[in-house]
Amino acid sequence: MATYVFSDVHGHAAPLARALTRIDPSEDDVFYCLGDMIDRGPDPLGVIELVRSLPNCHVLMGNHEDLMLACMSDTGDDLDSIDAANWGINGGIVTSEALASLTEQEADEVVDWIAALPRYAHVTVGERDYLLVHAGIDPAAVTVEAPWDDEKLDALLSEQSPDDLVWIREDFWGAHTGLVDEMGKGPIVIAGHTPTPYLNRLCDELDGPVRDENGNARMLKIGADESTGGVADRWDIDAGAAGGAGFGRVGIMRLDDGAEFYEDIAPDE
Repeated sequence: MATYVFSDVHGHAAPLARALTRIDPSEDDVFYCLGDMIDRGPDPLGVIELVRSLPNCHVLMGNHEDLMLACMSDTGDDLDSIDAANWGINGGIVTSEALASLTEQEADEVVDWIAALPRYAHVTVGERDYLLVHAGIDPAAVTVEAPWDDEKLDALLSEQSPDDLVWIREDFWGAHTGLVDEMGKGPIVIAGHTPTPYLNRLCDELDGPVRDENGNARMLKIGADESTGGVADRWDIDAGAAGGAGFGRVGIMRLDDGAEFYEDIAPDE
């Protein structure tokens, strides 16, 4: 059994399908999708269908799903409401049109499924604990202390603000989480939300360049220094798919050995 994580596919179903074909997962492999399946790219429903077709895929809420739900629950005029405008300028029009192409029953089923998504997960692979969220955590809100166990890690995640879990940026990427000690022991936080090319402005101690030799974004590990025993305490797996062809890619990481799988985004896909 292997464990894979990916995030921020943003409607690019075709490259996601290619990446999954390359991986060729077995029936007992486990996937975690950290949200932002929808918006911007041309096939948000295709991404949802792919994710839901995986035999063991745990899906988290992203800020774009959060935007969609806020719009759906708005009681004002759909086109004039602040929530609808906010979702629209953030790439929601393509998702709105895709939902409108479904029957009412089909659309309601998709929306209800998204509304029930959790905002965090905790997984142990080998001897390492990983905290999985869409955007990050607020280190200042952590009150639980080591030694770590499942109960403490779940408490740490549950005490975070629901909004921070899908929206936080600077306060997460800009400083150590404080969860990994000087011996390199402790949980690593894996998130998306922030395309890795933006990390140069937010944090130090990147494990490499934000782009590959072809100029495409790559997944990164951040924060390895003496205070963490040389272990990166934050991993950003948002390879910039929101930017489309020529900027980002769909990326999937295997936690068991750190292998990374990328698929470029072609124009119009």
